Amino acid sequence: MGGMGGMDGMLDEDQMADLEAAEGDDAVGLFLESMIEHHDGAVEMAQEEIDNGENPAAIALAETIMETQLAEIQEMEQLLAEL
Repeated sequence: MGGMGGMDGMLDEDQMADLEAAEGDDAVGLFLESMIEHHDGAVEMAQEEIDNGENPAAIALAETIMETQLAEIQEMEQLLAEL
């Protein structure tokens, strides 16, 4: 994952270690929180393409990414609330 550089939502080594050490609901919660953050990063990238992109196909893809990632974020937030 080193190639992703500074992409928002990527876990650092300490966060990965915390996730690997966690068990049960703690592990589920940490996983969901990190995935929500990761999806937020994808939403930000997609919004940047929608706002500034020039290729209609890329903009359409970004719009699809926004729709699906936001729906997944909502589902993960519901799962997190149920813990």
